[in-house]
Amino acid sequence: MAGTPFSQQVLKPTNAAKKLGVYLPATPPEFQEHGITRAELEKLEEQPPEWLSELRRNGPHPRPVVAGRLGVSIAGLARGGITDPLTTEQINELRGDPPEWLVRERETAEKVRAEEERVAAEAAQAAKKEARENR
Repeated sequence: MAGTPFSQQVLKPTNAAKKLGVYLPATPPEFQEHGITRAELEKLEEQPPEWLSELRRNGPHPRPVVAGRLGVSIAGLARGGITDPLTTEQINELRGDPPEWLVRERETAEKVRAEEERVAAEAAQAAKKEARENR
């Protein structure tokens, strides 16, 4: 892949940070100021430098990562008043002693997941039925 046009495509720093799951303002200035090729991104994922490992381990983490670690949606974070990135320590504090909004949002997220699974199962059943009827 190293020489293909796709691997030489340059990503903006915001997109590269998103793909790496890190908060852009916490990355080194050289990462923030320059584009990164997909080949370079792949190398960062395979052999992360210390700054990347540290960010992934301790944060600050972007909202999608915070939401995932807390088991809620990004909208749920906003409803709970969390609009800024959080560190791993802050996330762990919320997990250890969850405020009421977090408990409520986790319940909501679980209901949404259950409904999505139910709908997917129904769709799979309908597809199987249709396949049997078309034989």
